[in-house]
Amino acid sequence: MLVAVHTAAGALALFALAATLRAGVADRGTAFAFGLLIALGEFTRWRADDPRPAREPAPLGAAGALAYALLGEVGGRPTGHGVLQVVAIVFAATLAGAAPHVARGAAPAPDHVARRVLGVAFAAVCFQPLHAALHPEHGPEHGPGRGAYYALGVVVVVALSALWDAVLAAALARARTDWPFGPLLRDELRALTGIGSAVGATGAVIALGVAVAALWALPVFSLPLLLTQLAFRRYAAARTTYRQTITSLARATEIAGYTPPGHARRVAVLSRAVGRELGLTRRELTVLEYAALMHDIGQLSLVDPVPSGATAFLGAEQQRRIALLGGAVVRQTGGAAEVALVVEQQAEPYRDQPLAARIVRAANAYDEIVRAEGPAGALTALERLRLATGRDYQPEVVECLARVLAKEGGGP
Repeated sequence: MLVAVHTAAGALALFALAATLRAGVADRGTAFAFGLLIALGEFTRWRADDPRPAREPAPLGAAGALAYALLGEVGGRPTGHGVLQVVAIVFAATLAGAAPHVARGAAPAPDHVARRVLGVAFAAVCFQPLHAALHPEHGPEHGPGRGAYYALGVVVVVALSALWDAVLAAALARARTDWPFGPLLRDELRALTGIGSAVGATGAVIALGVAVAALWALPVFSLPLLLTQLAFRRYAAARTTYRQTITSLARATEIAGYTPPGHARRVAVLSRAVGRELGLTRRELTVLEYAALMHDIGQLSLVDPVPSGATAFLGAEQQRRIALLGGAVVRQTGGAAEVALVVEQQAEPYRDQPLAARIVRAANAYDEIVRAEGPAGALTALERLRLATGRDYQPEVVECLARVLAKEGGGP
């Protein structure tokens, strides 16, 4: 799937470049202006340290590319470019804007470029028949009817393009990670209400504005999205700092000798894999991961450390006490309330727990039993978890854990 999409995007881009160079660039001033906007958007794209990259790291570039695909007139004068020139200009401008990042070793992901190429091609193919049908040669030149239908058509094309990009992004993520397609698509569709809607709205407004006010509309309608992009960069930096704080707090139990090295990280990785298998959304996975990293933080409040930090072997009341202490620590250190709730409820009977707490408890017990049992620990751990599904562990979570381990080669 990945190879097919990347190959199709690359072949289309190269063919479009060759065709455009052979025929010549129509409306060179317009093409240069939009190419400059797209390149600027790529140059100012954000780069967060979060291992889960932003869905649209260059919203200004994406809006400029979409606007060029939806451009039918410039100052009331029909444009002369076609679909292939749209693809060629967008591809060339994307590469030009990304060149400084490439020089620093931060090249844009192939998926990002492929989605950009295939997305603008889809939008341009959908828009060209609309523009031809509503052009004055095929209907009344003046009057509110044409303008209303034209604007409505642009909105419909923007919506279809957003859906196309969401499906393509989910399919690429499915091929790259082997995660379930349904939750991935659901996450992409939910993201359309955020930066995705801003990109679509800005692209449509730029195209309609240029049609009336010519190229002077470009800086006017691009500035708000550029300011939004800069604000998102600050938000991404704050989110990265918060994640680093969570990771440091999670390591505090290891540094103090309460838990073995790497335990929190292993539980977090395993919990996230199980959560993906169960179809949790991106936001739910983030909460799950943070709670898994912090699940042992309550041990810092104990006077006498738990042997090997293995809370799974303790009695129910002692487990609950440590969990409540951990939730209090998360709240006192400024952690999210939903993360604290998962930490607090990880020792409750599974029927009284949220799904994230059920996952953390099973993943924690598995890691601790494997560490205690040695080479045969994987089989023993799963057997013990299955025997305790009457009260402590949800059967569906345990079986999902077994499937994840089988895929990763860590279980039967």
